[in-house]
Amino acid sequence: MTVSEGSSRQEDTRSLGDIVGDIASDLSTMVRSELELAKTEAKQEVSKAGKGAGLLGGAAMSGWLALLFLSLCAMYLLDNSMEIEWAALIVFAVWALIAAIAASLGRKQMQEVNPKLETTQKTLKEDVQWAKNQK
Repeated sequence: MTVSEGSSRQEDTRSLGDIVGDIASDLSTMVRSELELAKTEAKQEVSKAGKGAGLLGGAAMSGWLALLFLSLCAMYLLDNSMEIEWAALIVFAVWALIAAIAASLGRKQMQEVNPKLETTQKTLKEDVQWAKNQK
């Protein structure tokens, strides 16, 4: 056996406890690294979502202003055939009716929401029963 062969072969003289300890340490380091990676990715995604939400908020504000000026336009168009006060009242009544219908539909939709999460509760009970049977 040459010197190079002897140096390439290194015998592991560690005990089984040392090997298991090293594996546990490596596993712990790997889990911490994965958690750090997940945190970093989550921060990036939250940042993207925040920017998107800000843009949607800006779009909603712009849409509201567009609707306001469209309403003013309708009011002034109606002013050609009646007094401005009546025109404003008609535009107001149309928007009040739309708001009432939207509120009614929204209330009806909210009453249909089931916060009990029945399927999740059922599967959790099944999981608890399974765990009890494992003893």
